[in-house]
Amino acid sequence: MKTGMIDTSRIEAMISQLKAAATRPEQGVKGVGSAVPDGEPATRVDFASALKASLDQVNGAQRRAEDLGKRFVLGDDSVNLSDVMINSQKASIAFQATVQVRNKLVSAYHDIMNMQV
Repeated sequence: MKTGMIDTSRIEAMISQLKAAATRPEQGVKGVGSAVPDGEPATRVDFASALKASLDQVNGAQRRAEDLGKRFVLGDDSVNLSDVMINSQKASIAFQATVQVRNKLVSAYHDIMNMQV
């Protein structure tokens, strides 16, 4: 369902992905996924760390796009224009989705604050 210019179905999909990421087992110390033995519950990740991981992914996409753009401008032959444009668009879409999630969270916060107890 679209409200104005915001597609709420995509925001809800991103929130469900964050919830799914919060229930995944934590990664091992060296970056290798830790195996959870049968019978033991998976450790939960809090919302703040799941949100931070998502923001770090968006930041990484923006940095990669910026780095490719700089390398292309400086004349690096290993970087072509299509890679620069694709990475730039990926970073832009990721940032726009993040802004929409932020707006949805702020709206939910205002709704909760306006509730009568």
